[in-house]
Amino acid sequence: MKTDSIHFKAVIRQHETMNAAFVEFPFSTEELFNKKGQVKIKAVFDSRVEYRGSLAKMKSEYHILGLTQDIRKQLGKTFGDEVSVSLIEDREERIVEIADDIAVIFNENPEAKSLFDKMSYTHRKEYIRWIQEAKKPETRESRKAKMVTMILSGKKGI
Repeated sequence: MKTDSIHFKAVIRQHETMNAAFVEFPFSTEELFNKKGQVKIKAVFDSRVEYRGSLAKMKSEYHILGLTQDIRKQLGKTFGDEVSVSLIEDREERIVEIADDIAVIFNENPEAKSLFDKMSYTHRKEYIRWIQEAKKPETRESRKAKMVTMILSGKKGI
């Protein structure tokens, strides 16, 4: 297992016609990480924008690394631009911080909490971010109630 930082340059590609971007990981994840599937990573783009995500194999020859709109905005780059990437495997546990008022609603709904805890880090993060981004207190309250309903109905994420 290689633990040193891996560096490469890549062109930012557009996913089909969507406003979604990625770069191809030009190395073998099997050789570097002993993994064929998803690899959790910590990356730094252009030596200044940090990102915590995953290398994923999306029906392609290579693993890919997504670049969110926010990252592209911070970099001032778009599709077709070159970006430098440094990354390492992320072995830290991914924990979603739950605010006290959200914890209360989970305490009142243990089944929803149990289902929430079984979700992927990304889905848990999406739910909590959705609630925290509410601008008005009544919107936050409404979203907390909707979250419980959505989780109990089997919806994995927002």
